[in-house]
Amino acid sequence: MFHVILFEPEIPPNTGNAIRLCANTGAALHLVGRLGFEITEPRLRRAGLDYHEMVNVTQHPDLAHCLAAIGPTRLFVIETGGTKRHTDVAYQQGDSFLFGPESRGLPAELIATLPSHERITLPMRPGNRSLNLSNAVAVTVFEAWRQQGFAGSAG
Repeated sequence: MFHVILFEPEIPPNTGNAIRLCANTGAALHLVGRLGFEITEPRLRRAGLDYHEMVNVTQHPDLAHCLAAIGPTRLFVIETGGTKRHTDVAYQQGDSFLFGPESRGLPAELIATLPSHERITLPMRPGNRSLNLSNAVAVTVFEAWRQQGFAGSAG
């Protein structure tokens, strides 16, 4: 199982989409810090449809508590300034993927504490700022799951 970590997510439908994605891929979802919405937000529930009961969603006050709850894991930070492409990593079961808030990304001081080899990026055309958060989560999780032969899938 993989771990998707959303650090201070701001937009309910993005988190709802991540809930649905995690339910369909077997990943656990961790919400860290202040959320930009209430967990009962109707737009969150609508985007996640009826998948809320099929995924392990855990809220944590900060990243340290989140990582302690997950236990030993390789933590990959997905950011536009990453040092290697998401397809250049050999993922393992139990890996964790950290994504920043939609409007500002991860704080620079947090990124600075992580080794550069754990910072990955998704390719984009020149001049573009970033991908939508839920799209970035989907691309990353599906590549990691693909490398595992889509273990546990029905198809």
